Amino acid sequence: MSTPPVTAENIADLTTGTLFGALEDPALNSMNFLNEVAIHYPEAIPLAAGRPSEEFFDLEDVHRYLREFCRYLAQELGRPEEQVRRTVLQYGRTKGIIHELVAENLRLDEGIAIDPESVVVTAGCQEAMFLVLRALRTDERDVLLAVSPTYVGLTGAARLVDLPVRPVRTGEHGVDLDDLVAVIRRERAAGRRPRACYVVPDFANPSGLSLDVATRRRLLEVAAAEDVLLIEDNPYGLFHGDSDRIPTLKALDEDRRVVYLGSFAKSVLPGARVGYAVADQRVIGADGVVGLFADQLSKIKSMLTVNTSPIAQAVVGGKLLAHGCRLTTATAPERQLYDRNLRHLVTGLAERFPPGTDVTWTLPTGGFFVVVTVPFVVDDALLERSARDYGVLWTPMGHFYDDSSEVRALRLSCSVVSVDLIDRGLDRLAALINDRRADRGTR
Repeated sequence: MSTPPVTAENIADLTTGTLFGALEDPALNSMNFLNEVAIHYPEAIPLAAGRPSEEFFDLEDVHRYLREFCRYLAQELGRPEEQVRRTVLQYGRTKGIIHELVAENLRLDEGIAIDPESVVVTAGCQEAMFLVLRALRTDERDVLLAVSPTYVGLTGAARLVDLPVRPVRTGEHGVDLDDLVAVIRRERAAGRRPRACYVVPDFANPSGLSLDVATRRRLLEVAAAEDVLLIEDNPYGLFHGDSDRIPTLKALDEDRRVVYLGSFAKSVLPGARVGYAVADQRVIGADGVVGLFADQLSKIKSMLTVNTSPIAQAVVGGKLLAHGCRLTTATAPERQLYDRNLRHLVTGLAERFPPGTDVTWTLPTGGFFVVVTVPFVVDDALLERSARDYGVLWTPMGHFYDDSSEVRALRLSCSVVSVDLIDRGLDRLAALINDRRADRGTR
């Protein structure tokens, strides 16, 4: 039977008006747009992407860690060869096959004591985020709170489940707790239900700022008093420079108030796409049976991705095993590199923009990001001009705010560049800023 030729009459055209409404939302365009700019200008110096350094990538590590995980299954768990092969190559357990290793890693590195059954291993932390938001959204009254500026992946995931995001001011200590309370009470007075507040306490994306211990404890108290959950996202906590590590919210959490999101993208391998959620909250079913929130997340996951790639999990599990389930020591070289780059970036900004000028920036003690405030509006058009005419990439901060207001700031990332590229990139950025100042001066 021959296939009819494609003509204008038999093409099934669609319009966005007949598709999911959020597809028109700018939040869902952000990552694709930023990636496209980088692709179109491959020679531009990349001070935009928050990717881990490729200096530590080694293909042989993939094979080595895979063999280590298989050895663990066979020798430490006593599984026969057939079962080892099935565990790694067959469809697997929805909640994951490295949940016990993840729980041990959290115990050793973070001081978090949890039941391994409360861990759901996901296809990247982005899936973990989606599962939690999907489970919390019951009807149109539900809203999510988020410390602003907010990671665009969180905003986008919330759009996909029709969960409105209400911003909470950053404040002097990383979160304005008075504003948090005010937002919660304002939403309730309007008949809405604040379900949770999303926060990145360690070197947040995009601000790079952190919460001190006193603020973390107070945040937990506010969450308990106002009866909301906290969704703690912690992709950067291991990269704290030479400062002392601060306990995570989950480590301080005594009444299961925190749903903890973790990722192995920065600490093990981004190409593995392995993240996880720790959801140890108790859930009472319609039949009165008490289970874990993780079990509810796994139901959603089973219909979304079925299970996270067992091969990818095995690679991550192998690295955990090779380092005694401690990533604090395994990532020491990366931490030193990121700390060096961050210091160089901040010093370079100070050299090019002396005190008293109209350019300022944040001073993070770890992580990947610095936010630079400038005396003019920063938008996508300016980014394209920067990439095309000046050869440097960065991220407009407008992508991290959940409104259409004009933003006069940009985010720099120092994780994938050498100190030489940082210098050259800052020279180009300074030229752009100075020229933009001149443009404004002639208007």
